[in-house]
Amino acid sequence: MQQINVVISGFDHYDGIDVNPCLEVPRALAEQGLGPAADDRFDDPLGDVRVNIRTVAIPVSFAKAWPTLRAAIEESHPDIVIATGLKHAARGVLLERCATNLMDSARPDADNATPRSGPIDPDGPAAYWTRLPLRSILKDFTRDGIPSSLSSDAGTFVCNSLFYNLLNWTATQEHVLSGFVSFPKVVDDRKTQHGLPLDQQIQAGRDVVRETVRYLRCPSSADILIG
Repeated sequence: MQQINVVISGFDHYDGIDVNPCLEVPRALAEQGLGPAADDRFDDPLGDVRVNIRTVAIPVSFAKAWPTLRAAIEESHPDIVIATGLKHAARGVLLERCATNLMDSARPDADNATPRSGPIDPDGPAAYWTRLPLRSILKDFTRDGIPSSLSSDAGTFVCNSLFYNLLNWTATQEHVLSGFVSFPKVVDDRKTQHGLPLDQQIQAGRDVVRETVRYLRCPSSADILIG
């Protein structure tokens, strides 16, 4: 049986957020696993795969976020790394397409630090595209009734800085996939304007991991969607 190691990170605290999907979704996936394929008309393509999921809580800190994730990566030697964040005003789950080489924030991070506007890596490229199979993930979201959309970028705060550093590292690896997913607030009402119930967000997390594992095993250009 093939073993695939997955690291899923989430930021550890957001002011005013009692239920943090960035912690709850990875924790649920690690404890409950991915479950069977949603469509039982076909054999599960991951039936002969053991997926080990490790979670890591990341401080909302420009200085500490990437080193914290990097330490977990070096310990776990993952095949897939999925970073997650929270977008307060989002209606559904957002798949981040691009990480830009820019830090620019007027508000301080958790360390009360406000970095000067400038590149994350002065020697790095202007941007990186995600390595996740966005098209197939969105198909699963549609099948499962999960409101979702593509996001052009993860902003210029700590989320983007972590995403850029992650993709910068991934560019040096031969067989590692990585990307960033932004969750909305956790709400009880499925019809509310902003946010989704936690169970839907957990299912979204399963879809992201399952499709990325499948793509890792059988790459196809049909699974990729950038624009």
